[in-house]
Amino acid sequence: MGPLNLPRKVTVLGSTGSVGVSTLELFEKARVEVEIAALVAGRNVNKLAEQALRWRPELAVIEDESKLPELREALKGSGVKAAAGQGAVLEAAAADAQWVMSAIVGFAGLAPTLAAAKAGAVVALANKESLICAGPSLLRTAKLAGGAVIPVDSEHSAIFQVFSPENHDQISRLILTASGGPFRAWSRDQMARATPEQALAHPNWNMGAKISIDSATMMNKGLEVIEAAYLFAMDPERVDVVIHPQSIVHSLVEYADGSTLAQLGPPDMKTPIACAFAWPDRLPWPAEKLNLAKCGPLTFEDPDLERFPALRLAKAALVAGGAAPTALNAADEVAVAAFLDRRIGFLDIASVVSETLECMDRGSSTRPEPGDVLEWARMTDATARRVAGEVVSALMAQA
Repeated sequence: MGPLNLPRKVTVLGSTGSVGVSTLELFEKARVEVEIAALVAGRNVNKLAEQALRWRPELAVIEDESKLPELREALKGSGVKAAAGQGAVLEAAAADAQWVMSAIVGFAGLAPTLAAAKAGAVVALANKESLICAGPSLLRTAKLAGGAVIPVDSEHSAIFQVFSPENHDQISRLILTASGGPFRAWSRDQMARATPEQALAHPNWNMGAKISIDSATMMNKGLEVIEAAYLFAMDPERVDVVIHPQSIVHSLVEYADGSTLAQLGPPDMKTPIACAFAWPDRLPWPAEKLNLAKCGPLTFEDPDLERFPALRLAKAALVAGGAAPTALNAADEVAVAAFLDRRIGFLDIASVVSETLECMDRGSSTRPEPGDVLEWARMTDATARRVAGEVVSALMAQA
């Protein structure tokens, strides 16, 4: 194998979350020589300080400004500059880096991701909301700046690896696989009594709380359908979902001649991160290899849209376009937080999203010009959160 053309200077947005931690673990295991421009975290100041002392970035940013004195004290004498607040997060995102891991969870990751794309970096995208709320603008911004957006979600990474852009018109379908989450075989009555602890117990993947709950409702897969349509310029009716409980086949691309290409591997987020980091090369690291003889039967089934209406809601939002995907995402964030706080039940999550979308004016299916997209998304997000909060309060009053 010849020398790899790897990025040397990198930034990790969301370094203390599951994807951010996996990114730094990959660098360690692969023994790559990287210079860290910036590490960014939300509130976990202890983990951020630990990472900063290990990797010695130029800048360590904690979004929660109240944590800045603690961060400064922990990094005293290290030579690492400490900063805090949303302005500092944007500064870090736009820093001089060749490769940026975008792994801040939620709508909060949109502005930093756009800033990294505008700076011309290769953006390894793990933040769903950047595509849900501003997909076309994000992709256009990255292209104009001379950078790129490479997906890190295992499903989109799988498609990315077997997708042939020059043969786009010969592709029939994109097929996203879904594990089905912890409630795949549960009835609606059982799910009505589900606790946050049960919903967080994903059978295959180790993820943060928000993504784990979204996996249990299958909203995660619905959001991924929207992402895939934007990323690969596919019509909504050409993006499908199949349940695959073993999480070995990560997604498939179906071509017009009847060929279906799939990417397979053990469920480990470091593999798609490695793909995004080294693409178009391949990064050697001590990854677990797939042994088909030992992994057992691989099974597939259609999703049940009656038990998991979130998938149907997401597809409808994609078709509606305009503000609908952003409103869907905002309402889901509000509903998931309410469920984790035990203010609403598990089945209420989809109900909150549905009622929010019904209450909002979805507007035109067109999107604003690039200069307006962030403010437009913020306004839509704020309105949807307010409406969703009202729906949650009404549900609590009825309980």
